[in-house]
Amino acid sequence: MSLDRLFLDESQAFLRGEWLPKIEAALDVLGDDGLWWRPNDRSNSAGTLCVHLAGNVRQWIVAGVGDAPDIRDRPAEFATTGGRSRADVVADLRAAVDEACAVLDGLDEAALLATHSIQGGTPTGLHAVYHAVEHFAMHAGQIVWIAKARADGDLAFYDDADGPLPQRRWIATPGGPLAP
Repeated sequence: MSLDRLFLDESQAFLRGEWLPKIEAALDVLGDDGLWWRPNDRSNSAGTLCVHLAGNVRQWIVAGVGDAPDIRDRPAEFATTGGRSRADVVADLRAAVDEACAVLDGLDEAALLATHSIQGGTPTGLHAVYHAVEHFAMHAGQIVWIAKARADGDLAFYDDADGPLPQRRWIATPGGPLAP
């Protein structure tokens, strides 16, 4: 396997198989009632962060590297503070990740080395994908934190019962999470 293919497959595994399932588990804990909770007016809710993630991954990967039209309205993402169900928000985020993974699946070394016009800059495809994945991970962590704080407990992503090392409850793959 080439390094570019490995990078693209690992990027899909992180988006679809690692971070999206953790976000979905956190949103399950929050439900419709907690989806739009925020501690103050300067903070984002889990719902707002999900809307933002869908916009970001579409802009940086689907449009930026995949050459689809850029239809992102970033200010509208942060203005969204309610009015959508958990199911609707999750469906849109899943769709955005699926669109991004379809683009990643079709990329090659040349696309990663090429520059792309994104948010007024010209990052390489490698930079754009790396940015989108790390940005997704950062906000996934915030969403998980909100759910843990609101639920006053753990989301049980790991099984700590068997031995000194925690065991993952799933394995991240480009196609999504698999049972270990």
